[in-house]
Amino acid sequence: MLLITGGAGFIGANLIHYILNNTNESVVNLDALTYSGNQASLTSVEANPRYHFVHGSICDSDTLQRIFSEYKPTAVMHLAAESHVDRSIEGPADFIETNIVGTFKLLEVAKDYWLSLDAENKPKFRFIHISTDEVYGDLGQGEPAFNELTPYKPSSPYSASKASSDHLVNAWHRTYGLPVVMSHCSNNYGQFQFPEKLIPHMILNALAGKPLPVYGDGLQIRDWLHVEDHARGLVKLLTHGKVGEVYNIGGQNQVTNLDVVRQVCKLLDELAPSKGKHKSYTELITFVTDRPGHDVRYAIDITKIQTELGWQPTESFKSGLRKTVQWYLANLDWCQNIIDNGYQLKPFDRVNPE
Repeated sequence: MLLITGGAGFIGANLIHYILNNTNESVVNLDALTYSGNQASLTSVEANPRYHFVHGSICDSDTLQRIFSEYKPTAVMHLAAESHVDRSIEGPADFIETNIVGTFKLLEVAKDYWLSLDAENKPKFRFIHISTDEVYGDLGQGEPAFNELTPYKPSSPYSASKASSDHLVNAWHRTYGLPVVMSHCSNNYGQFQFPEKLIPHMILNALAGKPLPVYGDGLQIRDWLHVEDHARGLVKLLTHGKVGEVYNIGGQNQVTNLDVVRQVCKLLDELAPSKGKHKSYTELITFVTDRPGHDVRYAIDITKIQTELGWQPTESFKSGLRKTVQWYLANLDWCQNIIDNGYQLKPFDRVNPE
């Protein structure tokens, strides 16, 4: 039984699908269903006897204690987090509460549960903490990619809150012996991603004939990781990751934001040609004022997880992006349901969030 926090979110939902489809593990999904949590992403698994859902927050210790008592998880895969950089700039309080305080409360309950286990089950327990490459700050052109020893230098309230949660997890391992494994991933993309993120945001804006806003000159570089590759990597950490170690998970696809938008437009020109006045969706690209503290470049060195655990990405950005655009075109009802349930792009409809 795996406890997955934030399982109704983008990465969490894909991870749950992967686990139920490719392993014999059962899952209990704890999610607060805030604006970015979407149970519709898990409709196909709701009837699966190996899937259990609990509506609640990692900030609620009573709920956490009840889950550990009732479901007796063999591992925690901690994904629950506020993760939108622009929202963290507009209102950092939620990020401090969820990402720092929530992680602390989860660690405390997990530690007490782990200490209560018998001699057979205690060594098997794992706490997998899923973090982000943004804790490392950014890179200049030509600088080597982030590795597991890169010093932390977060730039935004979001990345600072994730860095804080990482330090808590490390401290609970060092001080109390909690068996943790940590990962840092690069920018994810794929099915079930919330419409405020760069790729789905551009797809939906383009289909609606709206401007495709690009920050600054659009030359910020990100390392793009298909979410299904990420899910495989996280399961590899669960089964083979070494306690106390950190593993970076990246897609080895460094692409500028502007080129991402252009490639989305090219695919849409092919798969869903514009019926409006624009011959190509690229004509909708609009440059807007850059975001405060915008990181220039991210890149992940995946040597450690490749050599020690035998994981590597299977999707190129070209193949993964095609699959992603095709999924959104086939699942516009999923997107419309989010909008109909009160999601509003404002004040973020003028930007291309990452």
